[in-house]
Amino acid sequence: MIKIEKLIHDYIKRDDEGNVAGTVRAINGVDLQVEPGQFIAVLGHNGSGKSTLAKHLNALLFPTEGAVWVDGMSTKDEKNLWEIRRVAGMVFQNPDNQIIAQVVEEDVGFGPENMGVPTEEIWTRVEQSLAAVGMLEHRKKSPNRLSGGQKQRVSIAGVIAMEPKCIIFDEPTAMLDPNGRKEVIKAAKKLNREKGITIILITHYMEEAIDADVIFVMDKGEVAMQGTPREIFSQVEKMQELQLDVPQVTLLGHELRKAGLNIPVCILTKEELADALLGKEDTQSGSCGENSDASDGNKPGAASAQGKEETGNGDQS
Repeated sequence: MIKIEKLIHDYIKRDDEGNVAGTVRAINGVDLQVEPGQFIAVLGHNGSGKSTLAKHLNALLFPTEGAVWVDGMSTKDEKNLWEIRRVAGMVFQNPDNQIIAQVVEEDVGFGPENMGVPTEEIWTRVEQSLAAVGMLEHRKKSPNRLSGGQKQRVSIAGVIAMEPKCIIFDEPTAMLDPNGRKEVIKAAKKLNREKGITIILITHYMEEAIDADVIFVMDKGEVAMQGTPREIFSQVEKMQELQLDVPQVTLLGHELRKAGLNIPVCILTKEELADALLGKEDTQSGSCGENSDASDGNKPGAASAQGKEETGNGDQS
C-alpha cells in the first residue's frame, strides 16, 4: 500500500526579506513499508517528524530526496496526484478545518461530487459512509451542533465517501476530550476490521496504538523503533529515552516487576494485569521478552502483520 525508500525532507528557512537562510531536516533517510489492510501507528514526540511523514503519504509534501509510492504510484509524478489523494485520504487534527458544508450529509457528499460521481451514487455513498462511523442519524444536522468527536467522525465519513484504500489520521484526537478520542479510534478500528481499509494513525496517545499491527517510533526524523505493540511497549526505558510514555497499565506492570512481582513483560490491558496478579497463565504477554530486537528501525522484516493476533484484535481495550 505504502512504500518509502530513503526519504529525506528539508524545510527551507527564510529571513524577514524572504531570502533563503538555510534548511531544517525534518525527515532523514526513512525506509518503511505498509501492507494493504494493516493498522499502523506512528509515534513520536513533538518535532520528531511524524506529521511531516504523514503529509508525504498523500502527496501534500514531496520528497527532497528519496521516493514515496502509494498503491504503486510515485508522489513525484504530478499526473498521479489526484488518484493518490483519492486512494489515500487524510483526516487532520481539527475537524473544523475539514468540514465546509452547513449540513452533515452535504459535507460528506462534497468529495464524491468533486470527483464527478453521479448524484444517485453520491447519496448511496453518503448513507453508507455515515453508517460506517455511526453518524447516520445526524445526517440532517448542522455540524455546528455536534460534539468534537462527532465532527471528527463526519470528517472520516467524508473521506470514506471517496472510497479510499488507505486513510491517514494525523493526530485526529489531539483536540478531543477522552470520550471523543474513544469515538474516533473506535471508528478507525471498525473501518480497518470490517472494510479492510489500511489505517495509518499518527498519535501521541500510547493507548491508541496498542491494537496496531505495527508501530513505527519516530525520533529526529528517523525511524528509531519498529515492531508490534508488545515488542515496542516492552522497552519502557528505551521509550522514555525517546521522551515517550507507554500505556499506563504497561508502566504499572513494569514498576511491579521492578519491585519483585512475577509480572510478564509488556502487559497491554487491565485484564492482562489482573490475570497476572491473580497468578493466571498469560499466553499473550508471556511470549514477549525484554531482549526484543524491535528497536532496530532498519529491519524490513519487523513490519509484520502480527499485532492483531497478539493483542486480541482490540477486544480487550
